[in-house]
Amino acid sequence: MEIEGGMIRSVDFAEHGEQRWLSAGFVDLQVNGYAGHDLNGLTLDPATVRALCQALLKVGVTTFLPTIITAPEARIIAALRTIREACAQYPEVAAMVAGIHVEGPHIAPEDGPRGAHPAADVRAPSVAEFARWQEAAGGLVKLVTLSPHWPEAPAYIRHLVKSGVVVSLGHTSADAAQIAAAVDAGASLSTHLGNGSHALLNRRHNHLWPQLADDRLTAMFIADGHHLTPAQLKVMLRAKGLGRSLVVSDTVALGGLAAGKYHTPIGGKVELRADGFLAIDDGTGNYLAGAALPLLAALPVLVDQVGLTFGEAIGLMTSAPGRVIGGRGVLAVGQPADLVALEWDGGAAVPRVVGIWSRGVRSE
Repeated sequence: MEIEGGMIRSVDFAEHGEQRWLSAGFVDLQVNGYAGHDLNGLTLDPATVRALCQALLKVGVTTFLPTIITAPEARIIAALRTIREACAQYPEVAAMVAGIHVEGPHIAPEDGPRGAHPAADVRAPSVAEFARWQEAAGGLVKLVTLSPHWPEAPAYIRHLVKSGVVVSLGHTSADAAQIAAAVDAGASLSTHLGNGSHALLNRRHNHLWPQLADDRLTAMFIADGHHLTPAQLKVMLRAKGLGRSLVVSDTVALGGLAAGKYHTPIGGKVELRADGFLAIDDGTGNYLAGAALPLLAALPVLVDQVGLTFGEAIGLMTSAPGRVIGGRGVLAVGQPADLVALEWDGGAAVPRVVGIWSRGVRSE
């Protein structure tokens, strides 16, 4: 591959053994934190955003959306402003941050669909509040997740879509009519479908079937082997089709850290197991407290457990999410030279990153 000015100038394909691979860098639309760097902590500074970028590069992510969750408006505004400042201060951050994902605060308030989001800060959609977000972010808010059960949702969605923002449905127990109204208004994604849900659902009338059935919605899935069983993921991918599916990590700050017990501002006491299962430390160890495995860990799940080809799995982590943010994650002439080199023979638990390039600059 020839690279010039941070862009791919030419690509040569040759026969090789099926152990070393060169791919477009991974594109992750949902990152709350990783390797101890928290985007939703009580304080956030540009240096933390930069450190998070450096940590993500090591696991193959070259493009991502920092994700800010439900919080008081002042905290959301402060986080958005800080991410904007980090992009202005550090060119390498600006190259990786393709926008910001605001997940909430307009989600379902009840236990289950709300997930780990703080109940006290859940509130109805507000166009005026969104305008304040976007002003603080300098226009960087590109994706918003909400529940369509709010009466204000259709008008709010129309406003955001008209403003060039992608709207995703998530953390909801909305009925089929509310989901259809949201999609009619312009919602086009489902956030971590199958999660952010009641533990028990009506087998006929629930929020999953309408989203799986509507071909206007592309589904985001967490394919870490914990959030969905292989059978669930396989069936959902079949229902949506690979052309209407993509994979996210949804990692939190504890992702990539050593196994053990921790205390977090969101979720309280948690336990991180060696296999990446992050559980609420309530004595049962059965309830997830977030995602701890990077996007890289989805490859063996998708290939070995779900049955996709290596190329199909890579597509769900590169070009598919890249389409949502304007066409990133493509290995082709004229595209940014955001690349990851992998070693994987199908036997190792997780592929090994042996090279990473952001805009043609190799990261150490």
